[in-house]
Amino acid sequence: MTSKVDPTEFAGKRVLVTGGTKGLGRATVERFVAGGARVITAARAAVEHIEGVEFVEADLTTSEGGEALAKAALARFGGIDILAHNLGGSAMPPGGFAALTDDLWLSELNLNLLATVRLDRLLIPQMIERGGGAVVHVTSTQSVLPLPESTTAYAAAKAALRTYSKSISKELGPKGVRINIVCPGWIMTEGAVDLVKTMQAANGGTFEDARQAVMAWIGGIPIGRGAEPSEVADLIAFLASDRAAAIHGAEFVIDGGTVPTV
Repeated sequence: MTSKVDPTEFAGKRVLVTGGTKGLGRATVERFVAGGARVITAARAAVEHIEGVEFVEADLTTSEGGEALAKAALARFGGIDILAHNLGGSAMPPGGFAALTDDLWLSELNLNLLATVRLDRLLIPQMIERGGGAVVHVTSTQSVLPLPESTTAYAAAKAALRTYSKSISKELGPKGVRINIVCPGWIMTEGAVDLVKTMQAANGGTFEDARQAVMAWIGGIPIGRGAEPSEVADLIAFLASDRAAAIHGAEFVIDGGTVPTV
């Protein structure tokens, strides 16, 4: 986190971050905490305490888990001002579309779409009652550049999330609740580093050889690197802040130039 963060930017704000214990979600939690917010997040199992962060043990891919987190957030904070949905991931097996069973499809949809939809439904109404709130949905460049051998269901779910986000923005803007989308490409999380190491182990060569191979596999990154989690978290924080008060129903791509079209 840089010294340029205003420690009072989110003072008094109550923030819920999904997927907030690792990767981009963890960076997002840390960014809001650095800005003075009160933050709550969840994970499926108990995790190491993050200073200044409330934690709920819940599986957000289930309706029960979403309800548990929403109830805890309202009970502990009295309301939520900002929702930042980072939850997501792909577990597609080899074999292309034919390997995607109904259970796998439902798992990907629950993780990458419905977990967000449920929490929105549970928490946005109290924003409407107060006449204000900010929601950021994190999608993926895979929604427009899917990889058929590894992200078909994930990409489809994230594309649905983009459409859902645009639709509710039309409904909620007049009610004072802003909805925006952050669309990252490859992010250099712990998982991304592990992927590079796995490819290095499988194919030989150096870590840099494997890193270049991953970038080529996802379609190339003109700036030559993936985004740092803190860079994406900064964009999420900006869109949730009063500095972005006139930005609504918009999608912001942060991919180093991977998507080659306008």
